[in-house]
Amino acid sequence: MRDFHKMQTRRQRITELLEEIEHPLTVTEICQILEIPQRSLVTEDLKHIAKSVQNDGKQLVARTPTCGKCQFEFKGRRSVKKPSRCPKCKSEWILPPSFIIVEQ
Repeated sequence: MRDFHKMQTRRQRITELLEEIEHPLTVTEICQILEIPQRSLVTEDLKHIAKSVQNDGKQLVARTPTCGKCQFEFKGRRSVKKPSRCPKCKSEWILPPSFIIVEQ
């Protein structure tokens, strides 16, 4: 993985990271790797990154959140945030969405 230069914007650093990884990362993992203190900044950036990478023939792919108890998958969600509760079993043990950038 390349060094993440101080001259890059936060979105550029996130985009570069998600293009170079081999497996999807959660918002928390992105924050830890890039030392970004606020998860809300990353969630907002991911919305913009999803649109901007399309211009380069790439796509931001999101693995859907899943209930850790009953394995319900939250398919069709457009939000990058983790749901608070499973609609099927009402569990709050939700595995968060994860993200990676791939060629279209």
